[in-house]
Amino acid sequence: MTRLETISVQSKGWCDIIDITQQVNSILEVSEMRDGIAVVFVAGSTAGITTIEYEPGLLEDLQSAFRRMVPENISYQHDNRWGDGNGFSHVRASILGPSLALPFASGKLLLGTWQQIVLVDFDNRPRARRVLVRIIGE
Repeated sequence: MTRLETISVQSKGWCDIIDITQQVNSILEVSEMRDGIAVVFVAGSTAGITTIEYEPGLLEDLQSAFRRMVPENISYQHDNRWGDGNGFSHVRASILGPSLALPFASGKLLLGTWQQIVLVDFDNRPRARRVLVRIIGE
């Protein structure tokens, strides 16, 4: 059995990190499936999905790490071609990845105690994001 749902999220851009754990849990609960996998996917090439301990210090650390790995203030061929100034956001999103597969059992996601599911929006402007959640199970 499968179920597909959409979560709509409004981001601020610029490495905005948004906790979507509760929305994914709600979708799983409504599905009434007990065991399986939840696949979480963000549509778009300038955002990604991961898990993290959602606390202010670690959020700042993750944002800082991406800024060090993929700086905003250097030349990107994407920007030279399209002129939109968000080449860095495409590279960051490619490193993080757009999706995550999460196991669940007895109707509960098998996340660690301090582990939350987050959307990271790397674009250089606010965005309306669409996150797809596919529940596969029984």
